[in-house]
Amino acid sequence: MEFNEYQKKAIETAFFTGDGLTYCTLGLCGEAGEFAEHIKKMLRDDGGKLTEEKKKSLIGELGDVLWYLSVLANELDTDLESVVEYNLKKIKSRKERGVQKGSGDFR
Repeated sequence: MEFNEYQKKAIETAFFTGDGLTYCTLGLCGEAGEFAEHIKKMLRDDGGKLTEEKKKSLIGELGDVLWYLSVLANELDTDLESVVEYNLKKIKSRKERGVQKGSGDFR
């Protein structure tokens, strides 16, 4: 499935009232937090071993993150493919210029 096709399907399932940008930003943070929580429990309960069960849970959380990213892109009047292309260009430029380390959005 292509990114934009997924985005269209995600938007069809979106249900929220009020400010979609705020709602989906909070949802994205929540889902990223759930992903992190699974990693924490993997460290605590499984000695850091990635079990098949944990892997399935993490993949499910990544799906939730992707859903929120898709709807957020829509809220910003853009599409996922444009976001992906922009991001890869940015990361490639940082690598070529040797500025992958450090901080700042515009390095």
